[in-house]
Amino acid sequence: MARAAQVCGALLVLLCAVGAYAKITNIEVHNDDRNIILVARPFGFSRNGVIEVRFTDDKILLPEGSPPPNKAKLGFFITTAEAETQLETDLSEGGCVLDNPNVERLFTFQEVDGNRNGDGSFNYINRIAPQKDGEYSLFFANCMPNAVVSFHAKVSLYNEGPDGARDYLSAGEAMLPTVYMIMFVLYSTGFVLWAYNCYQKKTTAQRIHVLMCFLVFAKALTVLAQSGMYHMIRTAGSAEGWNIAYYVFTFLRGVFLFSVIGLIGTGWSFLKPFLADREKKVIMIVIPLQVLANIATIILDESGPAVKGWFTWRDIFHLLDIICCCAVLFPIVWSIKHLREASHTDGKAARNVVKLTLFRQFYVMVVSYIYFTRIVVYLLKSTLPYQYVWLSDASGELATLAFYSITGFLFRPASDNPYFALEPDELEEAESAL
Repeated sequence: MARAAQVCGALLVLLCAVGAYAKITNIEVHNDDRNIILVARPFGFSRNGVIEVRFTDDKILLPEGSPPPNKAKLGFFITTAEAETQLETDLSEGGCVLDNPNVERLFTFQEVDGNRNGDGSFNYINRIAPQKDGEYSLFFANCMPNAVVSFHAKVSLYNEGPDGARDYLSAGEAMLPTVYMIMFVLYSTGFVLWAYNCYQKKTTAQRIHVLMCFLVFAKALTVLAQSGMYHMIRTAGSAEGWNIAYYVFTFLRGVFLFSVIGLIGTGWSFLKPFLADREKKVIMIVIPLQVLANIATIILDESGPAVKGWFTWRDIFHLLDIICCCAVLFPIVWSIKHLREASHTDGKAARNVVKLTLFRQFYVMVVSYIYFTRIVVYLLKSTLPYQYVWLSDASGELATLAFYSITGFLFRPASDNPYFALEPDELEEAESAL
């Protein structure tokens, strides 16, 4: 039962994992006693899909006095997402996953021993039959109780074109280089228009507008790096340095994004050179946590799912990201509460009502943006046919572009913008409140 629970847990977390980059992967397993290891995340194979594995340095350790290992009980298999639910049910009843009819066994350690190369390595190639094209995950199974295994595997998953050229992108990611390049053009256009607008209205532009300009610029570079990264993965099987650029720009984009949302949400932004203590605490907590979550997710993406504890840490950091997104709403709620009270207690009710409406709109926008990009995009990725998974990424980028555009319109540098309409007595009230 314990073994079945471990296997079921791995399969369930696999369903919750956000897709990462398909590429040539080097797997290092060292003294591992897990019953099942996810070697490669779901990959969409077309009619000419190929799996290549170069297997070396395999070792099996058993407790002293144990009988010789049954190497037919250790091996690799692939399974589809549709079969995983049934596989989970079957495994709860016991038995070896390699004997389960819902999986396609690739090779076992027994077959490795009889087909080694001169250097002790083993090369395996499996061509997906045209009628079996689909999305598969690659697993390693250890059905020997108390067995501890070590091995190195170089895994290459790709689709072959009519001319024999290899495409290392999953079938559902084939459109991503184009999608991100289009988004780069759109964000670059937005950056130029916003910078020009700030220059034209420099008398009313505030430092928050400069920060928003940097945000759009960092986002444009992020999607450019993503386009280059996926293009290189398609042709070479690895990002060839584009992933480093992507990580750097993602880091900057995260800092600018939560700074902009937090500072706008305070009600003062950079219009005044101070923030309330509780607003400072939220910003100083949320931004470092968000940056930490992004860095940790990057490290997990680079290490791969075969690492022990990979799924647990990945879920923790995705949860941390959502918590940060929710925490940044507090300054907006505090501003709405302050404006609601002010609209009933002072002589500037009409103007405060306008500001109150503006902040309510911003609150709804932030909540909608968080919900869509963190939940709806994931649901789309999980439910769309594997050939159309790219639509979830495209919808997430379009939602982000819409959020940036509407926020820019609501808080644009203009003399008639109610957000920046602050009377001297309001400034004195805020300073006294501090």
